[in-house]
Formats: sequence, structure tokens, C-alpha cells
Amino acid sequence: MDSAALTKVIFLICVATAAIFLVEAIYLAFVVPISRKRSVNRRLRMVDEGFVGEQASIRLKERRGIFDRDIELMGRMSKLLVQSGLPLTMGKFFAIIIALFLAILVVLQVITSFPSWACFIAAIIFGIWLPIMIVKFVRNRRRKLFSEQLPDALDVIVRSLKAGHPVPTALGLVGREMPDPVGTEFGLTLDEMTYGLELPRALVNLSNRIGVADLSLLVTAVSIQTGTGGNLSEVLQNLSKVLRERFQLRRKVRAISAEGRFSAYGLVILPIIIFFAIYLPNPNYYTDVWPNPLFKVTMIGLCVWSLIGNIISYKMINFKF
Repeated sequence: MDSAALTKVIFLICVATAAIFLVEAIYLAFVVPISRKRSVNRRLRMVDEGFVGEQASIRLKERRGIFDRDIELMGRMSKLLVQSGLPLTMGKFFAIIIALFLAILVVLQVITSFPSWACFIAAIIFGIWLPIMIVKFVRNRRRKLFSEQLPDALDVIVRSLKAGHPVPTALGLVGREMPDPVGTEFGLTLDEMTYGLELPRALVNLSNRIGVADLSLLVTAVSIQTGTGGNLSEVLQNLSKVLRERFQLRRKVRAISAEGRFSAYGLVILPIIIFFAIYLPNPNYYTDVWPNPLFKVTMIGLCVWSLIGNIISYKMINFKF
């Protein structure tokens, strides 16, 4: 190897090393502080902002639209917003989707040659249906994270009870030491107990705020122990073991069904990709035949059959356990 080639290789190695250090510096400067900030739950951040005790609890509930309201009596959309954990009230969410619907409708009418009915359907899909699906995705992700953290939270409570602490102190330990969503939700449960609610009712409110089926086991165990007595730490320890085994089974089922799920995702996305792949290079491919009644009937039939196929695929890959 001559000197010029050797110099080029050394230069490339130096550039690659510099790029690696640059990426690491960006990670340490931005990603790590953000992850650390997120690891502190919302309730502790409210306390850090100067809201203490009941003020922090009231502030958190107001942001999520659950202040002085019974979650069990809420509608489906209100429960969805509460369980998503997003700081959105019902009024703010409706204002967002209405503004988004109108904006998309106007933009499509101005910059595209689609007929009015197609623009209206697209505005409904991307302005109303898509935001709701995003909130559902956030809700499901929050539920999943809560289910993963719940056994650890129960272990913290068990260790605290075995150390001789009362139940409110054990819940407070979870609220201080665990990240979101477990930390904030158990902290709100402790606040409700501090200001008048009994433990079973506070746990029922916790279950309604999250919507996780595993919490019903915790509510039942604590309610029975409160009414009849018993070793609560042993009950919660066994419950933690059961939840971990269920979580392992859930992961195993998802791993086994991964091929079917990704095949279904591909079948859902492929027609949309093909449509845009044809329309973007040649818009006249579809617009020239829009007025034809036969084309409209054909498109409606194709959409209906595609929807039926997507529903069947969803039923085949959606396991409830």
C-alpha cells in the first residue's frame, strides 16, 4: 500500500472515529437529560414546580379533565382521554380535531383536483379518525407500560409492608421511587387516601384511570383484606408473581404470532402505497375516470372488501389472554 492510500485510510478512520464521538456527545447532551427528566414522574415535577400536597393532585386532575368527576360515569371518549394520560380535556380535544378537519378539507380543496366528496372523506380520516387512533395508541402504550411496571410496584409495597410500614406509606414509596405512569398514578391514589377516601375506593379510582384488567386483581385482594383481615404482604407477593407469569405468557404469544401480524400490516398498507405510487407520477390516471359512475361503484366495492379483509386479519392476529 502506497503512502497516499495509507493516508486516505487513516483519514477515513479518523473521520469515522470523530463521527462516533459526535454521536455520543449528542446522546449525552440531549438524549440522556431527556430520559432522566422523563424518569421523574409528573407528580414529583409538580411538587418541584411549587405545588404541594392537594394542590399537585388537583392540578394533575384538572389537566386530564377528571377533577371532581366520577370516571365510571364518563363517556367512552372521556375515558379514552383520561386513560391516555394526555393533558387534554374533552373541550380541547374536540377543538383540535375540528380545526384539523377544517384545515385538511380546505387544503385539499385548494391544492388538489379531487371531488368534494373525496376531500370530505379524506378530511374525516386524517382530521377526526387519525387523531382518535393516535390517542388510542398512546392509551394502549401507557397501559402496556403500566402492566410492565405493576409487578415492580407491588414488590416495593411488599418490602415496605414487611418492614413495618402502613399501607399509605408503602403507596407513597411507590409514588416517590417509580417513574411514570405507575409513580404518578399511585401518588394520586395516596393523595386521595390522604384527603378522605378509603383504600378500596382509591384503588378503584386508580383502576378506572388506567383501565388495565390486572388492577382488578389488586383491587379485589385489597378489598378482601380490608374487610376480613389477613397477610396483605403475602397476598401482594403472590399477585406480583402471577402478573409476571402472565406477562411472560403474553410476550410468548406475541412472539409466536409476529409473522402473522406483520403479514397483516403489509396487506393493509400495500394498497395505499400502490395508490400513491400510481397517483403521484400520473395524477390523471385516476382523475380522468372520476366522473364515471362505474368507477365510483368499483372503488366503493374495493374499499368495502378491503375493510372486511382488514377486520378479518385483525380478528385473526388479535389474541385476548
